[in-house]
Amino acid sequence: MSPKRVHNFNAGPSVLPMPVLETAHAELFDFAGCGMSVMEMSHRSKEFEGIIRTAEADLKELMGIPDNYKIVFVQGGATLNFAMIPMNFRPAGASADYLITGAWSRSAHKEAVKLGTTRVAFTDEAENYIRLPLDEEVSIDPKAAYVHFCHNETIHGVEFRTEPVVPEGIPLICDMSSDFLSQPVDVSKYGMIYAGAQKNAGPSGVVVCIIRDDLLARVPEKMPALLDYRLLAESGSMHNTPPCWSIYIVGLVLKWLKSLGGLPAIHKINKEKAALVYGAIDSSGGFYRGHAQPSSRSIMNVPFRLPSEELEELFVKESKAAGLIGLKGHRSVGGLRASIYNALPMESARALAVFMADFHKAHG
Repeated sequence: MSPKRVHNFNAGPSVLPMPVLETAHAELFDFAGCGMSVMEMSHRSKEFEGIIRTAEADLKELMGIPDNYKIVFVQGGATLNFAMIPMNFRPAGASADYLITGAWSRSAHKEAVKLGTTRVAFTDEAENYIRLPLDEEVSIDPKAAYVHFCHNETIHGVEFRTEPVVPEGIPLICDMSSDFLSQPVDVSKYGMIYAGAQKNAGPSGVVVCIIRDDLLARVPEKMPALLDYRLLAESGSMHNTPPCWSIYIVGLVLKWLKSLGGLPAIHKINKEKAALVYGAIDSSGGFYRGHAQPSSRSIMNVPFRLPSEELEELFVKESKAAGLIGLKGHRSVGGLRASIYNALPMESARALAVFMADFHKAHG
């Protein structure tokens, strides 16, 4: 009998692919005939060595990662990396530039300020983060140690279509947590990409970092060991015990993506799912109001409002009763939010669009 599954729109931790859950279930007690679970085995064992190196190889293949980059699995969530990045890559006395387009880029900037000099190269705070910058609105310090931005803002639902234009020689560092692996990316344009796994790549507990060798060469001496990207890269992400189970699940997700046809294939699916949800918003005659301007809309996170908070509360209640889970918006924006990550089935996006149309008909 198939398990009862809800339509899971949680923003993270979020839905995982059924084939991944089925494989993890089948291997829970005995991984590859070794007589134990991945949760029980030594991270120094040949079995786990195979898991983590295969995951690296599959990620490199999927994203087309050049040879002058290292893949590092880090604990502490993307939030710890907000502090690690300036500690590792902003030399003493130097400054770094930040584009602030929502809650997560704002949080990254706040952490960097605690540790040294920063500049805000763009912010849309006055408009409550409804759009991305035009090229002419971004002011980059030509001496910046790096430029940091967030590719997709989970809370405010804005997503970059192309990378910000930065002067040659300045590394571009990107938090891709909520749209990682959702579309093809030219990794060579970045000094570093990092992503908490719990939205598109796996469960919580691990961050995937892709770091160019010249940035790793900048890391100062005498860094605390677990905050030192260079040391973590040199140790193959195993200076200490890594989050073995989380890395194992990431590896299964990567294989699932490869089976679909890679990032171009999942990008096509994601755009189709997003079109269903935005179609329900745009065809409602203003009953549903999207937060982000259409030109800046995310295909991963769709925040929207209804005419009143009372209707929003009723929407959450009735959608939950219909098996649509996780649609309450973030407290800082309010309203509703649908997170339509890679693993969300097309049928879930259709179910939401139908529910939205029915709710509009009943209460509009």
